[in-house]
Amino acid sequence: MSWKCKTLPRNLGIVLLTTVVVGCSSLSVSRLFSHYSAGNAPARAALATGDYSSALSMTGLDEPLLSELEKGRIELLSQQTEQSQEQFDLAYRYITELEEQAVISISGSATSLGALALNDNITEYLPPDYEIGYLHLYSALNYVQKQDLEGALIEMRRANRVQERALANREASLKRAEEELKQSGVDPNLGSVMSRYPDAGDSLKAIQNSYLFYISALLFEADGDINAAYIDISRALAVNDANPEIIGAAIRIGAKFGARDEVDALQRQYGERLANRAAIDRLVSDSQQGRVIVINEVGVVQPMKEWRITIPVYDSRNNTAFYSLALPYYDQGTVVKGLPIVLDDTELTTNNLTDVNLMARQSLTEQMPTILVRQTLRAITKDRIRKEATNGDDVGNALFNVFNTLTEQPDTRSWQSLPATVHSATAMLTEGEHQVKVGEQTLMFNVRAGQTTLVWLSQQGNNASMWSTNLGRL
Repeated sequence: MSWKCKTLPRNLGIVLLTTVVVGCSSLSVSRLFSHYSAGNAPARAALATGDYSSALSMTGLDEPLLSELEKGRIELLSQQTEQSQEQFDLAYRYITELEEQAVISISGSATSLGALALNDNITEYLPPDYEIGYLHLYSALNYVQKQDLEGALIEMRRANRVQERALANREASLKRAEEELKQSGVDPNLGSVMSRYPDAGDSLKAIQNSYLFYISALLFEADGDINAAYIDISRALAVNDANPEIIGAAIRIGAKFGARDEVDALQRQYGERLANRAAIDRLVSDSQQGRVIVINEVGVVQPMKEWRITIPVYDSRNNTAFYSLALPYYDQGTVVKGLPIVLDDTELTTNNLTDVNLMARQSLTEQMPTILVRQTLRAITKDRIRKEATNGDDVGNALFNVFNTLTEQPDTRSWQSLPATVHSATAMLTEGEHQVKVGEQTLMFNVRAGQTTLVWLSQQGNNASMWSTNLGRL
C-alpha cells in the first residue's frame, strides 16, 4: 500500500509547534507516551479475575468520560448501585454537553489539528453508539434494582434513540470518512491495512444490541405499554432470531398486541423449537408456576491492541520516505465460557443473546478510514519537517524529533469493563424460595405463581455479581 500527498502549507511547522506547546500544557504524560489499553491493563486484569475492589481502585486514568463509564460499570458489579448511577449520570451529562457544543464534529474530523500534530488520544473521546447504548442499559438496570420502573423506562427510551441513530447514521458516516480521505489527497484504496479489519457486512448483530432490545421489551411489557414492548421485541428478533427467549417473548407480546398474522408466522417458523416455551407460557397464564428469566453476562470485552506497520509516502517529486504507523486493532482473542449456572439442582443451558466483542470490532472497522487518514497525514507532516531539518533548520529538526516521540501512539480508548458476551435462559419453578449458584456465589430469590422473575448475573473469573427482581404478570 502506498500514499501520495498534496502540497502542505508553507508555515505548517509554526502552526504545529504552537499546537504542541498548547496541547502539552493540558495533557498528561500517559496520553503522550502511552495509550489507554496499556494504562488500563492492571485494572482490566483485576476485573477479568473477578476482583472488583482492586479493579475499582486501579481505575481512574486521565480520561474523564471513560473513567466515569469504567467506575460506573465496576460499581454496578460491586452492588454499589447509588455510586454506579452517579458515575453514569456524570457520563451522560458529559456526552450531552459535547453534543450541544458541537465538539463531536470537530474532534472527530480526520484533519483535526490536534490529532494531526500529536496523536488521536488528545481529541475528545466520544463513545461509539454501542457504548452509549450500554450506558443507558446499565442505568436502566440500576433503576430496576431500586424498583424504579419509571426511571428504567426513561433510560430505555434514551437507549432506543441511540440504536435508531446508529442504524440511520452508519452508512452516512462511512461516506463521510471516504470523502475526508479524498479531500485530504489520500488514496481511499486502503488495501492490506483494511484487510486486518473485517467488516461484519449487513449483520445487525454487529451494530444493534439484542440484549438492550430484549430488556427494554420486558420492562415496557411490565409497565403495560404493549405497543412499545412489541416494537422493541420485534427489533430484538430482527437482530437475533436464533434466541429462544426473544422468540418466545415475540410470540407472547405479539399475541397481547393483536398481531395474529405475525404470531402465526412465528409459530409456524419456530414451532418445534418453541414447544417447551409455549408450555411455559401456558403454565404462567394458568398461574400454576412462575417464569424465571436468567440474563448471564460472561467475561470482559477485549481491549484494542497496538499494530505497527511501515508505509511508503511519496511527495510531489516522487521522492519516497518510509514511516511507521501505530494503529489500534482487535485480535481474535479467546472465548470465555464462564462457570456453570445451577438453578436449584439443575444446570441451566443458556442461549447466545449478544456478542459485545463483535460490536466492538465492527465499530473499530468503521472508524478505520478516518483513523488511517489522520495517521498518514501525520507521516506526511513528519516528512515535510524532516526535509526542513536536513537543510540545517534546528527548529525543524527539533520538531521532527518531538513528533517522532509523541505522535506514534494508537488510540485504543474504549469502555473496557463491558462483558464479552451475554446469554439468556428461561425456566419454570414452583412458587416459593429458590437459589441460583455460580461457582461459590449463591443468590436466593422468590418466585410468585403466574408472575415473572428476572435473575441477572455477570461473571468474571471465579466471581459473579447477582440480583433478582419481580417483573409481575407478563
